Formats: sequence, structure tokens, C-alpha cells
Amino acid sequence: MNLRKPIFLKRCFLLLSGMILLTACGRDDSASLSEQLDYMIRNKRLFDEKKEERIDIFRRMLHVTSLTPEQEYALNDSLSEVFYKYRLDSAIRYGERNLELARRIGDRNRSASAAIRLARFYSSRGACIEARQLLDSVRWELPRSFLEPYYQTYIFFYDCYEVFSGSSRPANNRKIYRDSLRRHLGIPASNSETREQTEQRLLERLGQIPPGTPEYAKTTNSLGDHYRAHGDDWLAKKYYTLSAIADIQNATKENSAILSLAKLYFDHKDYSRAYKYTQSAIEDALCSNMQFRIVRMTELSSIIIASHQDKEAKTKVKLQHYLILISVLSVVLILLFVYTYQQVRKLSRVRKELSGTNAELARLNIELSEINEQLSDTNTVKVQYIARFFDLCSMYIDKMDNYRKSLKKLAQERKPDELYRRLKSTSMLEDEQEELFRNFDEIFLNLYPTFIEDFNALLVETERITPKSGDLLNKELRIYALIRLGITDSIKIASFLRCSLSTVYNYRTKMRNRAAVSREDFEKTVMKIGSIHRNDS
Repeated sequence: MNLRKPIFLKRCFLLLSGMILLTACGRDDSASLSEQLDYMIRNKRLFDEKKEERIDIFRRMLHVTSLTPEQEYALNDSLSEVFYKYRLDSAIRYGERNLELARRIGDRNRSASAAIRLARFYSSRGACIEARQLLDSVRWELPRSFLEPYYQTYIFFYDCYEVFSGSSRPANNRKIYRDSLRRHLGIPASNSETREQTEQRLLERLGQIPPGTPEYAKTTNSLGDHYRAHGDDWLAKKYYTLSAIADIQNATKENSAILSLAKLYFDHKDYSRAYKYTQSAIEDALCSNMQFRIVRMTELSSIIIASHQDKEAKTKVKLQHYLILISVLSVVLILLFVYTYQQVRKLSRVRKELSGTNAELARLNIELSEINEQLSDTNTVKVQYIARFFDLCSMYIDKMDNYRKSLKKLAQERKPDELYRRLKSTSMLEDEQEELFRNFDEIFLNLYPTFIEDFNALLVETERITPKSGDLLNKELRIYALIRLGITDSIKIASFLRCSLSTVYNYRTKMRNRAAVSREDFEKTVMKIGSIHRNDS
């Protein structure tokens, strides 16, 4: 025993030293990881394009003739998995088709699998009633192999229900299903696991997962939550960043890591990064239409955005102070130049130097004035859009709640035909789309009231556009309204206007051909519309 004790102590010392070195290296790498994440955010569209290529492969396979129902089910299953956390509406469409196929061919296992997956999709969108009905419909016929995803989906359902309802009552039901899942997997209660055991388990799992995969993103996010809960913000920041990078690589739009990272930076008073990551999370949530994530991030994002704007306002005040100081110094300098000029007016060389200095100062003042006008213009647009955005979000939540209540009433009155008719109808979606376009037209024309006249001035007189009676803008004008706002990507324009990409290309080409100015400079000129009027006002 006396001989083994020094050896044991030596090994503990070496192990402790290695852990300290690894921690130090990890903290040194945090800056480079943040730079890598910033680069990934700027280039998200590249990873989205790769995912779209993968989706196109599956779509082409669906158009192969003589597909059996089983083959179509497998392709739809792959497509719904690819679309989930990327574009939820498409995932739901393929999931509903699979449930229909499974019931048609009478395959209970496929039907149960499709119902469980579709219930998760519905929960993410906020369709909690439909999700609950699907889960209850397969409860009594599940084989043992389906219990794990069934329990996990029910836990996720109660997470979503708690967010959408704003009530803490689902917590007890969620605990029941979480305990059932642990019993099924043979896992002890979480409170019996120590901090070190949890950390070791997560790190061992991480070592078995290839970097950049969805499972890698999920595990690193869990590690970030673990370290954050125990006060180690440095390691939490590292693993949240790794998780966010992996999410972007997989074009995952429903990602919690980057929002957790934004809150971490916000708590450390780094409002610029917090705002940048919050904006990225909001863009992803809106792109994927994950209502669960949108509702959850609303309160946090508003706080972070408000703090960022407050910081920008303070910076602007500081710049104004500097400008006043520069102006005072400029006046003093000019007085000194005048005095020097009066003393040495016979020297032409000094006069030229003074003249050149005055011209340079005038140019700098003009540039500073232009910068201030641009900042003012940007802040005005931002404030109006943010206010209108939250109004629309609130109105949409009210509409969804009223719609839910009407469906609940039909369900209580046992009117399945009427309930199915309303669920099948797309009139609500069409009305919301018209309402979206109407709000967009009003906001845009409020910001740029002379846009239609200025845009027509860029076209040949015989080709000018006049919206129909009762319309503020038509589709051609909306395309160039989006371009005026800086949205030049045709894919994003097509997604917003709910039309095909070829339609957007055709309209843009047609307008360039009608231009009274250079075709190459046409869209650049459109992006300057309203600037002169705004500056004059």
C-alpha cells in the first residue's frame, strides 16, 4: 500500500494537469470558434443550397413511374425527416401523405410510425389538438419498439403545449411520460446522477459522434446547458458555439443553441453579438415556420434587440459629441488659419495650403452629414418594421387562438364533418396571405410614398405599370419593392410572394427590358428610389 500511494498521487496530478491544459486550450479557442460561427452565419445560404440539392434528389425519385406504396412511403419518410427543422410546412405535407398511405395499405407499424412523427410536426406548429389526437389514436396498439419515440414525442408535445398555452399545468403530465421513458430505457432518475457523472456521460457520447452531424449538435447543446447550469460560462459558450455551427452545416432552422448563445453574450453585456445571433435565430425560425420556437424566443429577442438599440443610441450620442468637438476644433483651426493668413498674406504658398485644408474640411463635413442621414434613415425603417412586426405577431396569435376555439367547439359539439371541412379548407391561409400582402403594401408605401411614380419614371412611357383599382401594389411592384428594401435574392422573393422562382426571374427580366435607363443599372437605380425625397424631408 505504501508503494502504490505515491504512484496513485502522481497519476492524479498528471490527470489534473491535463484537464487544466485542455480547459485553457478550449478557452483560447473560443475567439476562433466565434469567428467561425460568424462566417457560417454569413454563408448560411450555401448550406441551404446543399440541402435543397439533397431534397431535389428525393423529389425526382418520387416522380419515378410504377412506385409501390411502400417505396413511396420510404421516400416521403426521408423527405419529411429532411424538411423537419428546415421547412415545417413541407414536412407536415409529406407526413400526412405517409399516414394516408400507411392506413390505405393496412400496415399498423407504418401507420403508428407516421402518426408519431406527424404528431411531433403538429406540436412544433402549434396544432396541439391534432397532435394529441394522433398520439391517443395509436396508444393501445404500439409494439414495444415504438414506446421510446412515443414517450419522447409526448414529452415534446407537453413542452410545446406549455409554451403556446402559457400555463405550467402540463409539467406534471410531462414528468409522467419522462419517468415512463426512463423506466422503459432502464435509466435511473436524473437527480441521482452527479454533475461529474452527467459530464462524463455527455463527453463519452460526444466522442462517439462524427462532428457536424445533427446528433453532434444535439449533444454539444446538452453540454452547453450542463456547463451553463453549473456556472461555467466559458465552456458553455464553447459547446453552444459548436452546436450552432453544426446546426448551420445541417441547415437546421429549429436550433436552440444559437439563442442560448445570444442570451449568454447578453448576460455578459456583449450586446452586438447577442443581437447578431438573435437576428440569425429569428430568421431561421421565420424560414422554418416553427411556431414553437418563434413564441419561445419572442420575449428574449425583444429584450436583446432593445438593449442593442439602446447601445446604438448611446453610440450615436457619443458620435454627436465628437462631431461637436470636431466642429469647435474646426472653428478654432479656421480662426488660426485666418490669423496666419493675415500675417503672411504675401506668401501664396500658405494661402494655397489653407485653401486646400478648408476644402478637405468641407468634404469631411459633407461625408459626416451623409453618414448621419443614412443612420437616421436606417433607424426609422427599423423602428417602424419592429413595431409592425410585433403587432402582426400579436394579431396572428389571436387569430390562431380564435381558430383553435372554433375547432374545439366543433369537436365538443361532435360535428366531425364540419371540423374536417374547416381543416381541409385553405381559405384561412389565402386570407392570411392577402392580409400579409396588404400590410406589406401599406408599410412600404408609408415609407416610400412616391415609389410607384418613381418606378414608372424608370420605364418606357408605354410600359408603365398602374395597379388595379383597390390594390396598392401588384406582383411586379412588390418584387421591386422587396429589391428596394435590399432583398435581391430571387429565392427569398419567391418564398415571400408565394410564387415560383421562374415567375420572379421572368418579371425581373421583363422589367429590365422595359427600362428607360441602362438594363445593367436598372435595379441599382430602383434601390435608390426614395432616398432623395427622404433627405429633402
